Parts: sequence; structure tokens; C-alpha cells
Amino acid sequence: MQFIALRSNVKDAISTIERASGENLNLPILRNVLISITDAISFTATNLDISITSRLSGKVIEKGNITVPIALLSNLINNIQGDRLNFEKKDESLTIKTDNYQATIQGIPAEEFPVTPQVGGGGETLGIKGALLKDALQETIVAAQFSDLRPELNTILFDFALDTIKLVATDGFRLAEKTIPQNLFSSSHKEPFKILIPLKTGQEAARIIKKDEMVKISHGESQVVFRTDGAELISRLVEGSFPDYLPLIPKEFSLEAVVNREEFLNAIKLASIFGQRTNEVKIAAAANKKVIEVSSSDQSLGENSYLIPAKIKGDAAETFFNWRYLADPVRAMEGEELFIGLQEEGNPALLRPSGDASYLYILKPILKS
Repeated sequence: MQFIALRSNVKDAISTIERASGENLNLPILRNVLISITDAISFTATNLDISITSRLSGKVIEKGNITVPIALLSNLINNIQGDRLNFEKKDESLTIKTDNYQATIQGIPAEEFPVTPQVGGGGETLGIKGALLKDALQETIVAAQFSDLRPELNTILFDFALDTIKLVATDGFRLAEKTIPQNLFSSSHKEPFKILIPLKTGQEAARIIKKDEMVKISHGESQVVFRTDGAELISRLVEGSFPDYLPLIPKEFSLEAVVNREEFLNAIKLASIFGQRTNEVKIAAAANKKVIEVSSSDQSLGENSYLIPAKIKGDAAETFFNWRYLADPVRAMEGEELFIGLQEEGNPALLRPSGDASYLYILKPILKS
């Protein structure tokens, strides 16, 4: 096995796959990257739940394959100064050469590397622009966090209904839903379906997908695959049912407000300085005023408040939120203006870009005794 590649291309390939590598005392091979040279050059890493392959351009001299420790290879590539790298397999070791440097890494035979599963499903696929899918994933996963008690919440619901795709995530305290209409994707599916994608898979897909690529998505009974021209991510699916969240989406509000999104985010950041200990921020509005007040206080630190011009409709309101949970969706979403819908005390609030119903974020308030 022998090939030549630019250092920048190898570095990008390792960066794409390295988070998929695993730590398993019984399977040390999971700490390795599979370098496979056929007509193309590909690097693969897996932890058995996720497998990511990155294809890179280069000159193939001799076909073959080998596995080497990914952390060691990454460290070398990040510090090598040469631009043109020559890789060559000798027995079960990999030699890397530049004009003035040479390193040999002891490897493990490629035959011991886990076989990448084949995804069934009859060949049906979805096609979607990378920029759209990346944004949808990022806007959705802000509402999720890992839970040992409720594993079904460690997922993203991928709900395909022929004319729409909905991505939904929740951690029980907040929920995000992104809707993608039919004119923004292509599909060969004839029937609707719902699958649960692991949260980590969604995070990795959002990280590695490039905005200028087209992404093809297909799935079988237990796996899903995201493919682009340069990479492939295969993941197991999660069994179980996603919570019935539709009844939780508020339809009416005691107070509705429209504010500048960037200014609202800045107000939350300022409030968080005094809210580090309690994580609380208070949102208050009066029906006869045209401002939203964002404030926080701490007996040992002090207090602050920020008045934001707003278009207000409804009754006066005063609600406390976890400032991190409030800032996450505002940071993730796009649009100049933000809609905020508040309900009576104890009921969830709804945030979305003003004039854009394709995204919504629901957040439970902090109840005060």
C-alpha cells in the first residue's frame, strides 16, 4: 500500500472522523483509523455505534489497507511541517515521509477492524442541501442533552411525512422543532416514516456536513446513513417511541412580544453575569409599555436590567427562565426579529423567528414559590 497526499487533506480527513473512534478495553482496534486504498483514499473510524468515513484526494501508487492509532497519527500530522506526505505500508507498520522527516507507526491488520454495516431500506433516499440540514440539526439539538434515566430523550426525531420533514429534540424541559417543506428536499420514498437518530449522531452530522454539499440520507430497520461526496456517516438507530409532544405546543399566549433577536441575546448575556449562581434570568413586560425588561440579581453580587424595545400584545407578564436554555435557541436561529410568547405562570413559553413558522422552541419557566 502506498499513496501521496497533501498534509491539509489528511488533516481534514482525520478531523472529520476522529470523534467517531472509541475507547474499549476489549477492542483496542477501535482506537485506530482504517486507511483503505482502492481507486480512492479513505479514512474510517468507528465506536460500533457510529462509523464515519472521509474520502480525500491524492495519488494512489499501490492499493491496500492498514489501521494505526488515530490519536498518534493526528498528533504527527498536526506537527509535520511538510506539505506533501508519502504514506507506505511495510509489513504491519505505516511509514510517513516528507523531504526531511520520516516516522513509522506500528499498526494492526485491517482484517481486525469492524466491518462497516450495510444499510438496507430498499434504496429509498432523501436529498437535501448541506446548509439546510446542518442548520436544522443545529437548531434542533440545542433542546437536547444526554440522560441516563430517559434514553429516548438522547435522540432526534426524524419525522418524514412525504410533504415535510420535521426534526424534533427535547430534554423534558425544552423542545425544538424544525420543519423543512417539500420544495427544499427530494425524495424517492413512497411512505412516511419516523426514526430516532442518536443525539451524538446528530451532533456529528452537524459538525462534518459542509454547507456547499448535497446530503443523501437513507435508512434501514436499525441504521441510518448520511452521504456526501466527501464523507459517509453510518449510525445505529434508537429503538422506542418519541414523546407525544404536539399537545405541549402552546397555541395561545397571555403576552406576545416581538424584539430584535441580537439585542435580546445580548441582554441575556449581560443578565447571565449576575445569574451565574442561580442560572436565572427574569423576563418582564407591561401591557401599557413598549419594552421587554431582561434582568437578574444575586444578593452577593448585585443586580442589572436591560430594556429592549418591543411590539407587545396582551397582559403584563413576569417569568423566570434558565438563562442558558433561553440563550441557546436565540443564538442558533436566524432572522432579525424574535417572537416570544408567554403564558400564565408555570406554563411553557414559545420562541421562534418572527414571521417564520418553520422553527419553534418551547421552554418551561422556573417556578418561584
